[in-house]
Amino acid sequence: MSKLHEKLAVVTGGNSGIGYATARELKSQGATVIITGRNAEKVKAAAQELEVSGIVADVRNLTDIDQLVEQISTQYGKVDVLFVNAGVFQPAPLGQLSEALFDNQIAVNFKGAVFTTEKFLPILNDGASIINLSSINAYTGMPNTAIYAATKAALNSFTRTAATELAHRQIRVNAVNPGPIATPIFEKSGLKQEELEGMGAAMQQRIPLKRYGQPEEIARLVAFLASDDAGFITGSEYNIDGGVNVNPLVA
Repeated sequence: MSKLHEKLAVVTGGNSGIGYATARELKSQGATVIITGRNAEKVKAAAQELEVSGIVADVRNLTDIDQLVEQISTQYGKVDVLFVNAGVFQPAPLGQLSEALFDNQIAVNFKGAVFTTEKFLPILNDGASIINLSSINAYTGMPNTAIYAATKAALNSFTRTAATELAHRQIRVNAVNPGPIATPIFEKSGLKQEELEGMGAAMQQRIPLKRYGQPEEIARLVAFLASDDAGFITGSEYNIDGGVNVNPLVA
């Protein structure tokens, strides 16, 4: 398929998980793809595997975003698809929250996402598509995710406002809310292996479809929202969660 032929797509956090799978899907549909990430070795390796371009940038650092935008503008021109995917998941219960956990999740999941959009606006083509990777956690009240969930709820609110403000340029802004997906984000959470296994088994039992989603399933939805087939869709959220939203992970 070539529904994204001649479109330039940027995927933040594209060196692993959902970002990696989405970069591959966008490329398969004809897009020219640039991935970003903060780990130089991982970005380089992923870019080589995917046969796309890779640029090191940390969304927590606004100077990095400025430099990313400048490099893309100079080398590639205007952007048609912006997948704001970079994120972190650091669970902790109330009573054990720290300022460091709060600051890092806010910096990546919300501030980083907001300023990625803000800084890219001058180099987005009219009619471009922005897709924000959010989470079903914005709504489920899942224990130990108070900060993470709040960042995603804020991102969804930002998505709706951005969609309204950018409509005059025909720029569409939508959010994707995955449920439990088999990605490395849980391994990076700081939990011990036995805690991860216990949480994983408990979560899977509460998913009506009784399985974790795959990154490729998210990628196909993102690719649809990036395409002209979704030309009348903006300000929307898409839950892709195996039914979690109707059977919340609260116990």
